Amino acid sequence: MRHSTLGTTGLSVSRICLGTMTWGRQNTEAEGHAQMDYATSRGVNFFDTAEMYAVPPTPDTYGKTEQIIGTWFAARKNRDKIILATKIAGSGMAWVRGGKATIDRTNILEAVEGSLKRLQTDYIDLYQLHWPNRPYPHFRNHWGGAVDFTANTTAEIEDNFLEVLQTLTELVHAGKIRHAGLSNETPWGVMAYNRIARDNGLTPMVSMQNEYSLLNRVDEPWLAEVCVRENIAYLPWSPLAGGFMAGKYANGARPTGSRWSLDSRPLHRDSENAHKAVAAYHDVAKKYGLDPCQMALKFCDTQPFVTSTIIGATSMDQLKSNMDAFDLELSRDTLADIDRVYRNYPIPY
Repeated sequence: MRHSTLGTTGLSVSRICLGTMTWGRQNTEAEGHAQMDYATSRGVNFFDTAEMYAVPPTPDTYGKTEQIIGTWFAARKNRDKIILATKIAGSGMAWVRGGKATIDRTNILEAVEGSLKRLQTDYIDLYQLHWPNRPYPHFRNHWGGAVDFTANTTAEIEDNFLEVLQTLTELVHAGKIRHAGLSNETPWGVMAYNRIARDNGLTPMVSMQNEYSLLNRVDEPWLAEVCVRENIAYLPWSPLAGGFMAGKYANGARPTGSRWSLDSRPLHRDSENAHKAVAAYHDVAKKYGLDPCQMALKFCDTQPFVTSTIIGATSMDQLKSNMDAFDLELSRDTLADIDRVYRNYPIPY
């Protein structure tokens, strides 16, 4: 297993980060434990979760994934071997803190305590903001729509950033978190957080977790350059576009138990161009004798701005195949053909 340094932290994390969000809905506790056992046997030392998981989110599954990780820690007695990342939910979920969830001092303090209890640990290595307070950079808006930059003034936003950073710094000093990071943010948001952190001697944001895959490369080069120049770890989520790259949703198919069969939220990826792009990438994989999902995962791993790619699976066979992808090498010809498809479908959804 290859490792990279997580931004400025000095922490060495595996190039594979084990995503966990299906545990507690699509996967049982026993299956989650088995996945963690297998991943760690292959050298994975980096897990990512969130208070809002399992996904698709519901009131009944809120916090279930963290609980499953917590029971695994309690049984295996190996908390010190894992770099653990979790996230605080932002606004928009009526069942999180009575519908009052947002990213501020009160919510951060309450959310951290809840996560620590569910995870059965006394510290979190990387504590991330799942999505911003301001409405327009929320990851759903990466998929299009009008942007109202007047929704918050810059002063209001930066006052909130300062409060958030002060609270996170207190938690670092208390030993409850080691480092802080962002998720679903913009280049301006990343730079503003860390400017305010530097100006006030506060803990910086050391990582950035965003959607990135063959079907979503919108962070090239804008956010990618910020991460490289500022030494911020870039952690791609959904490198298989929610399983779309497998081709299992072609022609309107909705396999029983699949994410798309369970999720009642709008299926933003389900566009004509996206299906065409998946088919074209499958043609590339077939040409070079590759599994298309493995090709997609290895593509993320080859990007110079990527620190660790977050993978997830609902079956052990899928997990093994996904992990095997990181042992592959993609030839120049393969990468050239991938880029040709990308030029035809740069933003397919």
